[in-house]
Amino acid sequence: MKFVVSVYFTLCLASAIIIAMSTIERARLLLGTSEYYVRVINGFTDNSSVPLVIWCSSEDMDLGGRALQEHDDFSWVMRPSFWSSNRMKCTMKWDSTRKSFEAFKASRDSERCGIQRMCFWMVTQDGFYFSNDEVNWRKDFLW
Repeated sequence: MKFVVSVYFTLCLASAIIIAMSTIERARLLLGTSEYYVRVINGFTDNSSVPLVIWCSSEDMDLGGRALQEHDDFSWVMRPSFWSSNRMKCTMKWDSTRKSFEAFKASRDSERCGIQRMCFWMVTQDGFYFSNDEVNWRKDFLW
């Protein structure tokens, strides 16, 4: 019986620590200055006749749509919070091709957007590239 009580208290303590750590992380997002700058750039080299159409929304807000000509961009600020989904999904359409992707996801981007909290996307004919400095681009996925 003593062993069962000991295991029970150990499990309760471990659960309390995990809950506290999770709450502290969420509070950091809510109270901290967690503001991310997100920018999507039309990196096509020849789409003057057919713009790249982008539409972004989350559970909390709808940023609307834009038609981006070559080298145009669409940007916004994300402020992750305890109460929101902390994601922004964008749908891209070029000619008859369509692709949806998460332009911002706090759990994924809190590290990769860097200390400056800059999240850049460049959409080109061959795929979607990510950067946190607009110099070094890494292809994340294809159309």
